[in-house]
Amino acid sequence: MRPLTRPPRLAPGARVAIVATSGPIPEQRLAAGLDILRGWDLDPVAPPHVLDAHPDLAYLAGNDADRAADFQAAWCDPDVSAVLCARGGYGAQRMVDLLDWDALRAAGPKALVGFSDVTALHEAFANRLGLVTLHGPMAAGADFLKSARAQAHLRATLFAPESVRTITSSTAMTLVPGRVRGVTLGGCLSLLASELGTPHARSGARGGLLMIEDVGEEPFRIDRLLTQLLRSGRLEGVAGIALGSWEGCGPYEELRPVLSDRLGVLGVPVVEEFGFGHGPDALTIPFGVAAELDTEAGTLTLEAPALA
Repeated sequence: MRPLTRPPRLAPGARVAIVATSGPIPEQRLAAGLDILRGWDLDPVAPPHVLDAHPDLAYLAGNDADRAADFQAAWCDPDVSAVLCARGGYGAQRMVDLLDWDALRAAGPKALVGFSDVTALHEAFANRLGLVTLHGPMAAGADFLKSARAQAHLRATLFAPESVRTITSSTAMTLVPGRVRGVTLGGCLSLLASELGTPHARSGARGGLLMIEDVGEEPFRIDRLLTQLLRSGRLEGVAGIALGSWEGCGPYEELRPVLSDRLGVLGVPVVEEFGFGHGPDALTIPFGVAAELDTEAGTLTLEAPALA
């Protein structure tokens, strides 16, 4: 697995678009997120349909075509330097096939930020565009709005990525000891499993450092999702694994044996509680960057800054 193309870092005054790719956006949370970004000396803009609600499916932020159109217009706008997803939920998989990938490629590299349901876009951007993306907190996400630490780490990654080349988790624990090099990839476990067999999914993880997390899945469902990835061959040749948050996935003392059982068969270093995903104070993790994972030190050291 080779490193991907790194988009440019942001500069003060840069315009960034806040898009709704998945679930509906509470207006007050969007306003709060925009205020935070303005405080970073950014110029945040919201596309026309960002506050839409689907007339029949309450879990979607408007219809698929409008969400795709907003995303594509933002990405292809030469004045927009980065696209930040407003929130997760569900719906990115419904709009990703409506994007014009030739037009997105022609627009050049930009930073894409999001996590959870946005995993579908992380996979597509890696596979179709060969771009590094940022698995990080979203502009209208409740955890982002409440966490100064999550805000600070995302801000440093966007503006001064060389300052966060070593990502350290104070909560990290060793599940399988070791130190290993590879290229980062991953996202929300349930999305990675549901992407199998689609045109946008990456074919494998050979030589990769897999970063996975999830929310609201019981331990037996986590077992099923990991088993699906194992049976499909998706994890063949993976170099190492970092586990993030598992909010609402049952008591951790019940989930930990599942993770150990399913991932231990791979015989690679595994670190748990690494501090990215749906939990509080979430770290921003770049996907597509060569790095070294040290499970005992609880560090992910990037060979190059996440953004150029």
